[in-house]
Order: sequence, then structure tokens, then C-alpha cells
Amino acid sequence: MSKDVYIVKTSHFLPNKPISNDEMEDYLGLINNQPSKSKNIVLRNNGIKNRYYAMDKNGVATHTNSQMAALAVRNIFNNDSEQLKTIDLLCCGTSTPDQLLPSHGIMVHGWLPETKPIEVTSNAGACCSSMHSLKYAWMSIKSGEVDTAVATGSERSSRIMRSENFEEEAAKLVEAEKNPYVSFEKEFLRWMLSDGAGAFLLSNKKNEKELSLKIEFLDGVSFAHEVEPCMYFACDKTESGELKSFMDYTSAEIAEKSILSMKQDVKLLRQHMLTIGIDKFKSVLKKHNLPLEEIDYFLPHVSSEFFRYKMAEVFDETGLHIPQEKWFTNLATIGNIGAGAIYLIVDELLNSGKLKVGQKIVILVPESSRFSYMFGLFTVC
Repeated sequence: MSKDVYIVKTSHFLPNKPISNDEMEDYLGLINNQPSKSKNIVLRNNGIKNRYYAMDKNGVATHTNSQMAALAVRNIFNNDSEQLKTIDLLCCGTSTPDQLLPSHGIMVHGWLPETKPIEVTSNAGACCSSMHSLKYAWMSIKSGEVDTAVATGSERSSRIMRSENFEEEAAKLVEAEKNPYVSFEKEFLRWMLSDGAGAFLLSNKKNEKELSLKIEFLDGVSFAHEVEPCMYFACDKTESGELKSFMDYTSAEIAEKSILSMKQDVKLLRQHMLTIGIDKFKSVLKKHNLPLEEIDYFLPHVSSEFFRYKMAEVFDETGLHIPQEKWFTNLATIGNIGAGAIYLIVDELLNSGKLKVGQKIVILVPESSRFSYMFGLFTVC
């Protein structure tokens, strides 16, 4: 018999101080000593006012990705060593692990020496990676394998957005007497991404002193069989639309072509992001017998305010109208933390004082890397 599963506490960790739009290039630097042509265009569309970087203005790291995830976990337990020992399972998701090996989750566990020997999972990918971590934790408790679990979502993308990572490519363009600006696909994400971490504590017993969120369902879908890669990292896209791994480039080519930058095919993003998952969202709501009018809060992870309002338009056109007053996001104030974003959105809403017992919260996390989605329903209890 399956068990009920609750998110009984949430937390977050944001490094250093908030950084305004005007300060971004103080931290990320100028490519070819020239202000970006795309910065203001991207910022005007994404609506982000502040973000966080786990580095100083010289590009020196102040935190690693795994450290931030571990600090978010510590914040759940108020850094109580005895409470940390109650964790049975740790599930961690990220797009930007500090290294390929050891795995991200194992590194997070390494920053938590007070814990006991436990199972640890690492979910790779983009924004949905942390949702897959959440689903593994949910299923493990639901099946009776463990009683408690912690799931995390975190990112540290700022360091790979630093100007020195693009300087050699820009210099080669100057030598070839070409436009000295790197491509929009590489610049686009420099003005989108933020660093930070969020964590959820899951249990088979709800919180008796504070509000809990009962996880009713978590459903996912991938469209990789239909669409070529749209967002990619440590590789490059060939003319045929296939990806060529960093392992297949020489060390010189990796620097010359900025292979270790994160890139976004903006044309593909605009073409598919808002439409390809609509039918699946409808089928999920139907499958779980959830009428639109019963949704009290809709929490979408969106990378840009532009996509938020375009998403609302597409919803309305396809019979999925959700009033804007039910939408909740914190993109403008903390930026796009990728895999960590939905954790920080849920954390802020749960601790806002707005929620009431019985309310239903729907979450939607799209991932543009090759177009996949995660959907979920939480009931406040």
C-alpha cells in the first residue's frame, strides 16, 4: 500500500548580495573590451531586476554548486547536527555540476559530514533535473523504502559566463576581420542565469506545527524524439543539428570556439517552448481529474517574463485559462536559477503567509535543452 508524501519544510541559499542589471558586467566582464549589444534587449524581455552570483568581481568563486546545495539542506534543519542525521535519502539535481566526477549529489553529501551513510542520487540535465530528484524522493517514500528524504535543485552558472571564456573566440573573429561579437546564442544566456540552491524535506508524516504540501502527483514527458537540441553545454551543434561533444574537440578548439559555454538556439526556443507541451498539460489535468477552477496557485518556472505572458496567451487560446492573479513566480527578484528555480518559488510561496489549508498548487517546469516538461500538484495541509 502506497504512503502519502508531504513536503514538510523548504529552504534556500542565495550567495552574496543581489546584483542589479547595471552591475552585471562588473562581474561577468566585457568581451573584447566592448559593452554587450544584446544585454539590454535580453534584459528588457526577461524582466529580471536582480540575480545572485557565487563569485566576486574578479571571478573568484565564493561557493561551489555543491556547497550551495549543502547550505540549503543545512538551512532546512537550522544547521542542527542531530537533525541532519535523520535524512534517509538525498536526491540532487543540477545543470552545472562542479565536475563530471564525482557526481553532484555525492559532493553535496560530502559537505554534510554529520549525516549517516545514506543513498544519494544525482540527476543531470537542465531545469527538470531537480524535478526528477524530487520525483525519486517522492517515489521512495511513497513505496515505503524510506521515511524521510531531502531533494535539492541548484546552479552555479555565473563562472562559465565570464568574459574570459569568450575572449579567444572574439580575438579570432577580429583576426579574421569579422564582427568581434560572439553569437547571440552564446550571449543570450549571460543575461538570463543566476546562482543559488533550494531544498525540500519530504516525509511520510505531515508537519503538525506548520503547513505542509502533500504531493498528489508528479508527471513528466520528453519530446527529444521530435525536436533537436535547443540548449546545450560542453558541446556544439553541427549544421545537421546534431551535437558534437567537447571530447571530440582539441584543447585549442575548445577555447577558440567557446565550447565550454552554455548556448541557446533562440529560434527553436521561440518555435517550440510555448506550444509543444500544451496537449500533455491538458492530458495531465484530465488524468488527475483536476478542473482549472480548482487551481488556487499556478507556479510556472519561466526563464523570462516574455515567455510568461506568451504562455498565458497560448493557454487562453487553447482553453487553459488561468487568471494572472493565480500565477506566482519570483523571477524578477532572484533571476533564473535553472534547476533550482522551482524550489525557490515553492519556498517563497510556502513561507509567504498566503497559503490556506486545502488550497491546490500546480507546478509546471519546462526544459528547453531538448524540450521536456514536469508537472505536479501539491495540496496545502
